[in-house]
Amino acid sequence: MRHWTALLAAALVAACATATVTNPVTGRAERTVMDEATEIAEGKKAHEQVVAEYGGALAKPRVQTYVDELGQRIAKHSHRSTLRWTFTVLDSADVNAFALPGGYVYVTRGILAYMDSEADLAGVLGHEIGHVTARHGAQRATRQQRAGAGVMAATVLGVLLEAGGVRGAAQAAQEVSTTVAAGAIASYSREQELQADQLGAEYLTRVGYSPKHMVDVIALLKDQERFAADAARAEGRTPPQGANWLSTHPSNDERLQAITRTAEAYRGSAGEDGQTRFLRAIDGITYGDSREQGVVRGQNFFHEPLGLALTAPPGWRIDNNADELLLINPAGDAALVMKPVPPSAGKTHEEILRNGLKAAQGRTERALVGGFEATYFVGERLDAKNQAQPLEVTLVTGPGGRNYALLHAGRDAAALQRARAGLREASASFRALSAAERAAAKPWTIRTQAMPPGGFAELARRSPLGAAAERQLRLLNGVYTGGTIAVGRPVKVVE
Repeated sequence: MRHWTALLAAALVAACATATVTNPVTGRAERTVMDEATEIAEGKKAHEQVVAEYGGALAKPRVQTYVDELGQRIAKHSHRSTLRWTFTVLDSADVNAFALPGGYVYVTRGILAYMDSEADLAGVLGHEIGHVTARHGAQRATRQQRAGAGVMAATVLGVLLEAGGVRGAAQAAQEVSTTVAAGAIASYSREQELQADQLGAEYLTRVGYSPKHMVDVIALLKDQERFAADAARAEGRTPPQGANWLSTHPSNDERLQAITRTAEAYRGSAGEDGQTRFLRAIDGITYGDSREQGVVRGQNFFHEPLGLALTAPPGWRIDNNADELLLINPAGDAALVMKPVPPSAGKTHEEILRNGLKAAQGRTERALVGGFEATYFVGERLDAKNQAQPLEVTLVTGPGGRNYALLHAGRDAAALQRARAGLREASASFRALSAAERAAAKPWTIRTQAMPPGGFAELARRSPLGAAAERQLRLLNGVYTGGTIAVGRPVKVVE
């Protein structure tokens, strides 16, 4: 599960002051560096940064209102009902949910797509509310201070990512975002995750849903793991270990067993699960990449607002993040990283190399890439400690006069050398969108329809999802590993 407690703790670990508070869930006294007032202040301070890092809040007031109203209803039945809670749907395809201390809870549109009912969503929100009510973020911040651990904050080079350096290369190779908070993500403990699951089940019961929906949620998300692993194996890759709602400690197998026992201990209602309301609320939300972030279609990346496109070499993969694009080689140890260059980094390629990237000695070549002026540089740059680090980058002035950095990143020099031909091919694919590519850049959306007589096979034939359409549609509808949906029943599709 992706968490932000370490990010918030950055402002606290240097402090020595501690206070004693009573944990609202356990009733026990705790020594802490984060009392309730500090929790609220730090959560509010980080809120805008979190929203920006995930590509902004989803611009669908109907969906935001729906999630907020459900979250507020659950929060009123929690151990911290008087806290001022804020629930936000993030415009991200990540399958993720997390919370900040102080009552800030987030779900992505990506995770909404895979929920099956309002009760399932309530289970996710209840789990995250549980982290806040039990003060798990404050507990982690306190442990970090006691351990004397420094917390990584922004580690970007000026206004760009740390191009070509050890950190940037390692993160690209590991498919970890090089954004501000990437180094600050930390997991909760085994006990904290299990406690949040238990609290989620309890809160579900309090608002009238069966706690068995916590079981359904974790089972559904385990199918996400299976799907990702199956897709990776089909492509000859190692199954991913992503930083999302699935990557928790303990494992989802243990969580599933524990929450099943917990659900059986409650006498929750087994009544209406709100499926109709939920499906109506999410109908029409973007599935996968958004227009503002650009879309991946096969080996191609199309960004309609910016008017540009790139193509990954055969066998390479595309990882599209909120503020950077990675074209990753089959071995997973090298990547081309494309980032827009902010105007403050310089107007000319020379200024960007000198002031933004801190390029030192090296070789510079002028070129044309996709008909646009470009500058290729290979050599060294100076890091924040004035130490030399390797740098290989192509700067391109693309459509609209915007500058882009195409960075060669790798696990080590040998990986870069092995991937050099592919990196150059990927860089050379930078181009303006054609008319046909603009049409292909249309984002996909979630729609609900009645299951046709031909089942998922018939839906797959109409779907834009490609070869894996049937498996992906089964995953979207909670029957990836088995089960059926009767003809005429509502089913989610992608258009």
